[in-house]
Amino acid sequence: WSVFRCSFFVRASVAALALDACDGGFDSDLIGFLIEKRIVATIFATKKWIDRNPAAVKLLIAHSDLFDIENHGANHVPAVIGWNRTVYGLHGEADVAHLMREVTRGGAAVSAATGLAPHWYRGATGEYDPEAIEVIEALGYKVAGFSVNADDGATLSKSRVVARMKKVRDGDIIIAHLNKPESHTAEGLIEGLQLLRDRRFRFVKLQDSQVVPAPKRRP
Repeated sequence: WSVFRCSFFVRASVAALALDACDGGFDSDLIGFLIEKRIVATIFATKKWIDRNPAAVKLLIAHSDLFDIENHGANHVPAVIGWNRTVYGLHGEADVAHLMREVTRGGAAVSAATGLAPHWYRGATGEYDPEAIEVIEALGYKVAGFSVNADDGATLSKSRVVARMKKVRDGDIIIAHLNKPESHTAEGLIEGLQLLRDRRFRFVKLQDSQVVPAPKRRP
């Protein structure tokens, strides 16, 4: 008699990891982990972060199979119209012309660094006016939303980052930060991502994600 081994293939859950590079430094521990484990991510970089971190940009480009670099603006200004309006303490754009300058200068910086035109835009804080969304889309960008905020701007403890990562579900887009190496983001994400891998999660870039949550809109 013969013994037959049956294999049952279960569809892996899918999530997209998006990392913001707003200003400041470079979390090499986090990126090193992603490279080692072959975990893909979409990087949203500002012009000023690109200008201040040429070695980090070079490393990301060297692993372009893992990382897409997309547009986070020139100076990390929220995509809400009105200088008197603030989101998490950051002033909005004075007018549409300033918003267009923020988007186009950020995109130009990404293109100059990578040789590729970006296709996604995330404004600072991830909140948008309806008018701002129209302007950004008219410039040829898809507006990037998210469904799981893993680190609250790199302010959370390791345990709280892990707790949020445990809540990730199939189709989620995770936002975290790679520009604050002094924070606990890397520790929390590394543990959280490993837990998701143990749950058979597969990670994709935003361009490969079929689930893109609508961006938060400001009235």
